[in-house]
Amino acid sequence: MSWKRFLLSFTFFKHLFFALIIVCVALLLFMQWIGFTTNHGQEITVPNLSKMTLEQAEEKLDELDLDYELLDTVDYNAAFPKLSIVQQDPKAGTKVKENRVIYVKINASEYSKVRLPDLIQKTYRQAVPTLNALGLQVGDTTYVPNLGKDMVLEMKYNGQTIKPGQQVLKMSKISLVLGDGKVGFEDETNPENNPEATDSITQ
Repeated sequence: MSWKRFLLSFTFFKHLFFALIIVCVALLLFMQWIGFTTNHGQEITVPNLSKMTLEQAEEKLDELDLDYELLDTVDYNAAFPKLSIVQQDPKAGTKVKENRVIYVKINASEYSKVRLPDLIQKTYRQAVPTLNALGLQVGDTTYVPNLGKDMVLEMKYNGQTIKPGQQVLKMSKISLVLGDGKVGFEDETNPENNPEATDSITQ
């Protein structure tokens, strides 16, 4: 049989038909395999892990075929429980595939410590932003007789005098003892402390 007659024969078209079926089935099986290995169309919504402990987060992620990795411990934030998750990546609500790693950061168990700056002989206006920049707060302010008005003469923590360089926890309240700036004027106007003024009065 010649090629021309074979190509136009029923046998050729029958073989061609079966070949096309085999190719289609192979393509279908291949697409299903690709979809299975790459989780095509299967997305998982990342849960909100905020304020969870690592144990709670691990249990929650295991249920969703997700994993986690601890990146760091951040400065203590009173809005979150100690050692609870404060940040996560990807964020809650993000669509991911199974076995995706969720990176988390947890809250420290307490405030970190900072060294108290030297504020002695600084003005109150200078002291406040310096303390705030270190995460400290200004507590009570008291005044004592001194020529330097609003000048820092002493620093106190929990009622005790504290020196520059000592360490305190962030968010601690530092009380300041300031000069009232009145001593010089009182000396000039008080006859007992000013002999010249006393002599002029007696004359």
